[in-house]
Amino acid sequence: MKLINIHLLFSLLLFICFSKNSWGQGDIDRVLKTWNKETIPYIYPENLPMSDSILYLDTREKEEFDVSHLKDALWVGYKKFDEEKILESIPNTAQPIIVYCSIGVRSENIGEKLKKLGYTNILNLHGGIFEWKNKGGEVFNDKEIVTDSVHAFSKHWGKLLHQGIKVY
Repeated sequence: MKLINIHLLFSLLLFICFSKNSWGQGDIDRVLKTWNKETIPYIYPENLPMSDSILYLDTREKEEFDVSHLKDALWVGYKKFDEEKILESIPNTAQPIIVYCSIGVRSENIGEKLKKLGYTNILNLHGGIFEWKNKGGEVFNDKEIVTDSVHAFSKHWGKLLHQGIKVY
């Protein structure tokens, strides 16, 4: 009887661990706590001001940006991030900047690079474009038209995107 109970308990634990088809908001929090050092302070989607005085920098790859990005965001990339181009195009190091990516990991890394370049007013969008879209935020395609499509980066990370049409 004990063997059956242990076997049943083990089976139940396996089922719980592997049957999860989608991740929730708590999972974005856990991922960020695992991958980020929180060296760049977060701003949350519900507090995100859409203002002409704030510069939104998309730190994803160009193909991700072309599918979907925040309104008026500037693509700076991740692998192709060009420090000299940034210094030339954003000469005011006190410029308010919000960096974002899919969930907030790559954007923290770029935020750290911006900090080393002397920028002093940088925030990281908590949960990135995924959380923004999950909470009903609008995204725009490469023609600056509102779209429901969101580049989900990969099937693994795409599990964190619950709203919109996933594009890979």
